[in-house]
Amino acid sequence: MGHTSDAGEKILRAAHSLFDQRGYSALGLAEICRAAGVPRGSFHYFFASKEALALSVVDEHWDAQRRAWLRLLGTGAEPLSRLRALFEATGARQRDGQPDRGTIAGCVFANLAVETGDQTEAVRQRLREIFEAQVAMVESVVREARRRGEVSVSDPREAARSVMAQLEGRVLFAKLYGDAARLGPLWANCLALLGARCPQAYATGELGGAVPV
Repeated sequence: MGHTSDAGEKILRAAHSLFDQRGYSALGLAEICRAAGVPRGSFHYFFASKEALALSVVDEHWDAQRRAWLRLLGTGAEPLSRLRALFEATGARQRDGQPDRGTIAGCVFANLAVETGDQTEAVRQRLREIFEAQVAMVESVVREARRRGEVSVSDPREAARSVMAQLEGRVLFAKLYGDAARLGPLWANCLALLGARCPQAYATGELGGAVPV
């Protein structure tokens, strides 16, 4: 069997699914290729190594997530309403995936960061870059809310880091306990971190929608 034009894409899709389900370390290239339905010998035609494949998975996921985040955070709604929409969509993805998986998926980036932190510097560095990009996107919304007098933080950059830490932490708790309800306090905690002037105006509603996390 030759190197078909879609074999690389099949490997990428299979790896994305398997990393999400099983993690990075436990998977061998043979298993990934078997799940992709391509010969083991085809792997290195498309990817130099398992690390290179992981980087491609990370980049593909970030491309989809970034577009979703820009769509949610770039609307004409009030800043805190836009930020809440991001949190709602994140929570919904965790809940919606649970019936099929039987577990909470968690965040692809956080899962890889925990597992590969001391195994592959290239993946760790790429995840750092993504986290900084996420922080920058949240920071721009926080700065707008601060200009409007809706939040009282003095350092929007650090506030955005705290918001991201809260988001990732709550998703981690949901995964650890296998319970999407652990995401419940997420938005109220975010409002507290930002020192929201009128938190009650943004504190109602259910988490819903979906974005890649």
